[in-house]
Formats: sequence, C-alpha cells, structure tokens
Amino acid sequence: MKKINRVRKTQEFEKIIKLKNSWANKTFVVYATSKKYDECRIGISVSKKLGNAVVRNKIKRQIRMMINELSYFKGGDKDLIVIVRATYILQNYHKNKKDLEIAFKKVKIKK
Repeated sequence: MKKINRVRKTQEFEKIIKLKNSWANKTFVVYATSKKYDECRIGISVSKKLGNAVVRNKIKRQIRMMINELSYFKGGDKDLIVIVRATYILQNYHKNKKDLEIAFKKVKIKK
C-alpha cells in the first residue's frame, strides 16, 4: 500500500470516526466516509492492549497485506479507518482476512 493511500493525520482519523458510518464484527471495526482525494485511503489503528510496538507493527503490516490482496484501495469510493480488536491475535491470517473482507462488504465499498 503506497503512502498516498494512507490516512496518517490525527485530525483525519477523528473526522472519519466522528461521522459514525461504521460496521463492526468480532475482529475489526471499519469506519468509512466518501473520499476526499482521487484514490481511496485507509488508516489502521491498533491498540496498545494488543502488544508492544513490535507486535502492533506486525499486525499493521499483515492488515496492509490483506488490503493489497483484496485490492479495495485501488478503485474504492471511500476513505476508511480500520480498528483492530483483541480477537485478531487469537485467529489465523486467513480467518482475519475473511473477517476484514466481510467488514468491507458491509460498509459497501465498491471494488
């Protein structure tokens, strides 16, 4: 995922979350809003409760890979915030990827 496809500023995170257009399952909470730029942007948030910095960065890398494999950011019509829940650690990569795909479909993201 390129840097142009990432939400990085705190104000942007807060703005997207404040609109409260979200869907949640046991692994992820996904907030969405109509996109501001030409390309879809995605922000990932991992709580300190899930582990130290090494573990959190590993989780973020895995989620970026899932998003690349699902290819939602390429032609998507929304800006997204993905918040990871504690059950992420208890499941394997494929189950987490399936949960993320379901969450994206519920938020009605076009491919």
